[in-house]
Amino acid sequence: MMLRAQGLVGAEARRGGVPGVLRRLGAVQLDTISVLARSHELVAYARLGAVGRAKVEQAFWPPRKPATFEYWAHAACVLPIEEWPYYAFRRRRFRARGWRWHQSHPDVCEQVLARIRAEGPLTATELGGAKKGGPWWDWSDTKIAVEWLLDTGEVICSRRIGWRRVYDLPERVLPAELAAADPGDAECAARLAEVAARALGVVTQADLSDYQRLNYGGTKLRQLDPSVTAPLAAEAAGLVPVEIDGPRGTRPVRAWADPAALQPDPSLAPDGRARRGRYRTTLLSPFDSLIWDRKRTLRVFGFEHSLEAYVPQHKRVHGYFTMPLLAGGRLVGRVDPARDGKTLVARKLSMDKPSAAEAMAQALVEAASWVGCDNVRLERVEPSSLEGRLRSALVTLGALA
Repeated sequence: MMLRAQGLVGAEARRGGVPGVLRRLGAVQLDTISVLARSHELVAYARLGAVGRAKVEQAFWPPRKPATFEYWAHAACVLPIEEWPYYAFRRRRFRARGWRWHQSHPDVCEQVLARIRAEGPLTATELGGAKKGGPWWDWSDTKIAVEWLLDTGEVICSRRIGWRRVYDLPERVLPAELAAADPGDAECAARLAEVAARALGVVTQADLSDYQRLNYGGTKLRQLDPSVTAPLAAEAAGLVPVEIDGPRGTRPVRAWADPAALQPDPSLAPDGRARRGRYRTTLLSPFDSLIWDRKRTLRVFGFEHSLEAYVPQHKRVHGYFTMPLLAGGRLVGRVDPARDGKTLVARKLSMDKPSAAEAMAQALVEAASWVGCDNVRLERVEPSSLEGRLRSALVTLGALA
């Protein structure tokens, strides 16, 4: 059910292209790290295959009519523009708290707003520069101010120039009905519960809270309007109460399902599994919404995954930007990729079972082709007993460096 909801099984998943992916997932996480490609590109690739990277960018940030905005959902995410009203609860909490990472200065905020009103959309660079010259978090007062204005909804980001946010006034970007909407906490929670269930198929209370991080920025579900609880939000969203298996020997877990996820799917066999050839075989960004909740990933797939980019190199277990391998509806391996000219380098690669070798070879070759590489070079394979089988599969595909 989760794979189907995430657009990773069945022919229906490819309908709607990149905009369809975003609507289905409700949020696509952004990150500055770029190894094979940036994470938001990898999310679209995992579901659609070799879609053009320029096409992905244009879909997430349309050059003409705004269709998306950036805000704090699960983390920094690109979101469908129609979801703007339902993050009002978070904007209210930021304003009530008065700060986030940095303390902003009201006079600088007013100056920034005045310039955007007078001059139109501006980047942080155009506003005077993003940094003071120190580490990446050493923001200038202007950057602190404009990000605070983004947090509180006084400015909006609906497009980028390169990797730079472009800040504008909401009333110049949003349709009038979205700009005027101000739903209460209960309505926001119900909408976000609906989005989470649509994106995951079936959700526990923890899933409902985590998908858009209802506990982010000093807010927790229980700290919203006292009437807001997960069961009430799920009921208001029209979700269906269900039970799922708990860990062996424990009680079933209460959960809720998206009504659409309970409907028969012609691409699935009667036992609920995908028919042959319907599963995506692909590498996943570590920020992909299928796996961004590490506890859920372990619970559902029995697969331990973590991002080690910010871990000292000598302490890394699997690598800098480890990408799990999805094949046959299971997570069966992982690889830490890099690029060396026209070669995709698998710096460290592991597989959970022998049959994963052919799937890993297919995923590596397809990813290499997508980013303009001609072949694949293996450096470290675990277990070493599967290296020969993997090399043989790459030779068959004509891609072993």
